[in-house]
Amino acid sequence: MATTSLVLFASASALLALAAAAGMAEPATPATPAGSTGPAPGGPPNAGLTPAQIAAGWQSLFDGTTPAHWRGYRKAEFPSQGWTVQDGWLKSTASGGKGGGGDIITREQYGDFEFALQWKATTKGNSGIMYRVTEKHDATWQTGPEFQVLDDPAWNQQPDSNHASGALYDLEKPTPPEGFTKTLNPVGEVNSARILLHQGRLKHWLNGVRMVDTRIDTPEWTAKIAASKFKVYDGFGVQPRGHIAIQDHGDTMFFKGMMVRDPGAPMPGQVALFNGKDLAGWKAFVPDAAKASIAPESVWSAKDGVLVCAGKPTGYIRTEKPYTNFVLRLEWRWPEGKQPGNSGVLVRVQEPDAVWPKSVEAQLQSGSAGDFWNIGDFQMATDPARTKGRNTRKLLAAENPVGQWNRYEIIVDKGEVTLFVNGELVNQATGVAEVPGFIALQSEGAEIHFRNVHLAEIRY
Repeated sequence: MATTSLVLFASASALLALAAAAGMAEPATPATPAGSTGPAPGGPPNAGLTPAQIAAGWQSLFDGTTPAHWRGYRKAEFPSQGWTVQDGWLKSTASGGKGGGGDIITREQYGDFEFALQWKATTKGNSGIMYRVTEKHDATWQTGPEFQVLDDPAWNQQPDSNHASGALYDLEKPTPPEGFTKTLNPVGEVNSARILLHQGRLKHWLNGVRMVDTRIDTPEWTAKIAASKFKVYDGFGVQPRGHIAIQDHGDTMFFKGMMVRDPGAPMPGQVALFNGKDLAGWKAFVPDAAKASIAPESVWSAKDGVLVCAGKPTGYIRTEKPYTNFVLRLEWRWPEGKQPGNSGVLVRVQEPDAVWPKSVEAQLQSGSAGDFWNIGDFQMATDPARTKGRNTRKLLAAENPVGQWNRYEIIVDKGEVTLFVNGELVNQATGVAEVPGFIALQSEGAEIHFRNVHLAEIRY
């Protein structure tokens, strides 16, 4: 991208701080009397979630007051002992070193899902988050893979042990992206966990840094199970759906902020910005179209539900309708067999149309998706290192190879713009001018494909 001005102030630490919260504001946790237990009726639906989280499809699994969304493993109700709600935390209470409440599981079952929570350990605390759990065996871990939750130092676990926090227990060790390290906050301090399982690909994040990225639908996955202690448990790691579980390992542990969403489900109230057939709802701006003796709209074509951008001449299509606060999801790919190049998603685009218009660009340059460009001195602040095409593939390996589809989630929420690429939080701008603007997709020299362009407005 050329012909731009940059207004960039924030430091790299701002992004890492955001990542430590998994890109999501921590839900409110009202104080409650120690010892209160469920399953009492919960508060308002999704109590504690932000408007942006609700728009993005998140559902609260704990409102800080009652564990109504949970029950005991192989039990109809929530445990009557061993688990309490204390000061907004769901607490597993040690009982002579043996716990007493047992594991808890969600009342609902999930196939593909994204799940997040915050947790605190006590000294030598041990727990885990299991998923796709069924109740065919004696314990949750006998069908469900586990995100390990542990006081690593007290158990003499090296950060990269496959039994350490963030690991896929006994199967995959924590392996941060190049340039990042694992950070585990000490006993008594808050850690965050996030799990994404979508279309056979499994990811774990600990304090915002990816620890695990693997597939669970391959012969390699079958071989890993066969080489582990789980091989004796019929159905381990292959259930298409199941409960999410939190383990009672006999230690005092604290959990809150539990939330879940289906990454393949529509967002509440979402609208399709691209209908899969034509450019209805979009306006093309291609200044050099006349020189090429073509109509501006001919740079784009719709085929089999895919919006194909030829890449030349330079320009963009933009929505006819302006938007202010929203969650935007779209998929893109660089076509196999062709040289990948440059493009971008522009938000809060201001008139007049120009190359390039005053706006915030969420970068799509191959290898740099998730960087920003500030166009036309748009009011915003971000990490100066996250502009001008810094190679995010080397930083986070967030993008999929050429020919494969990628997923962008762009959250434009008042003064913040947050970028997720394939579930990876890669960037955030703050202090962004909160003004209505169009959404645009760039034509910038190389063929690029888009599909599943959906928007959900954030309601306040």
